[in-house]
Amino acid sequence: MRIPWINLLAVAAVGVAGALLFARNSEGFASHHLLNVSYDPTRELYQRLNPVFVAAYEKKSGSTLAIGQSHAGSSYQARRVISGEEKADVVTLGLPSDVEALHNKGLIPDGWSTRLPNGSQPYTSTIVFVVRSGNPKGIADWPDLVKGDVQIIVPDPKTSGNGKLAALAAWGAIVTRGGDEAAARDYLKAFYARTPFLDPAARSAGVAFAVEKKGDVHVAWENEALREVRDSKGALQIVYPPVSIKGEPTVAWVDGNVAKHGSAGVAKAYLEFLFTPEAQEIIAQEGYRPIDPKTLARYANRLPPINLLPITAIAPSWSEAQRKFFGDNGIIDAVYTPKPRTE
Repeated sequence: MRIPWINLLAVAAVGVAGALLFARNSEGFASHHLLNVSYDPTRELYQRLNPVFVAAYEKKSGSTLAIGQSHAGSSYQARRVISGEEKADVVTLGLPSDVEALHNKGLIPDGWSTRLPNGSQPYTSTIVFVVRSGNPKGIADWPDLVKGDVQIIVPDPKTSGNGKLAALAAWGAIVTRGGDEAAARDYLKAFYARTPFLDPAARSAGVAFAVEKKGDVHVAWENEALREVRDSKGALQIVYPPVSIKGEPTVAWVDGNVAKHGSAGVAKAYLEFLFTPEAQEIIAQEGYRPIDPKTLARYANRLPPINLLPITAIAPSWSEAQRKFFGDNGIIDAVYTPKPRTE
C-alpha cells in the first residue's frame, strides 16, 4: 500500500520529536528541580553528594528531583546570580564575601548565615602548593615562591575564590610572621610578577599546570591539589607551607528565586543535608575539611593539621577583606595587572 508523502513527513516529524524527547536531560522529567550555582572545583564533590540526597528525598517525599550544577570562579558566579544570568536556587560559593554580595543586593535576607549550622559553612579548606616530583625548585614556604626563576600558576584574584585566598594567604604569611603591610605589598608584587598568566578559575589553572605542564608551582585549593597529585601518577606532589589561610566556603538558598520556583523546602533540605554525617564523610573523601571533628580526625593523614590563619588575622571580616583587597582601587589593583591567557 502506498503511503502519501504528507504522511511520511508526519511520521518523520514524530520520529524526530521522539528522538529529541528521548535525548532531553532527565532533569526535564523530574517533579522538582534545583540549580546549585557553585565555585569551580566542586564538580566531583556534588557529583557524589547529589545522588545521595536525591535518593533520600525521593524516598521520603515520593516526588522526583533533579539537581542542576553550574561551576566557574566563585566571584564570577556571585555576579552572575546577582545579574540574573544564573537562576540559582542555592549557591555554594568559595568565600563568605561572595555570598554576602547577594545579601548586599537584596537577594538573601539579613541574618542569612545563621539559618544553617556553623555560619552556613559545611566544610573548610585551605591553599597549598603543588610542585613537580622531587620538588626541583626546593619550594617549602611562601618566600620560596619569589626566589630564582620560579614561575607561579594561580587564578586571577578578581574572579576566582582560589585566586583571592591565595592572595590573602600570601599576605598573611608576611604580616603574621614579622613583616609589615609594606613588605606584604612588595611580596604580592613579586608574586604576581612571576605569573605567566592568570586563569579566571581554579580548574583551568590546574589544567595549565598539571596537564599542559606550565609553571613550576601551582598555588591551589587543597582538594584540587589532592586530585591533581592523584591523577598525575607520581609526576606531582603536594607541599604544605608552614602557614596558610582557613578558607570558609559558604552556602545559602536564594530567597527570591526559590519563591518563584516553589523550591524553598527542597533547597533548605538540600543545604541541611551537607551537615549530616553521611555528607561530611563524602566531603572528607573529596579532599575538603569537614566541620565534624570526628570525621576530620579520621582523615588526618590525608588532611593534615597545619597553621591556618583566620580571616581576622588579615582583616576584621571577610567583607572588609573583600573591600580592602579586591574592591576598586584596593590592594590587588595596586600590585597586579590582569594577565589573560593569549595562547
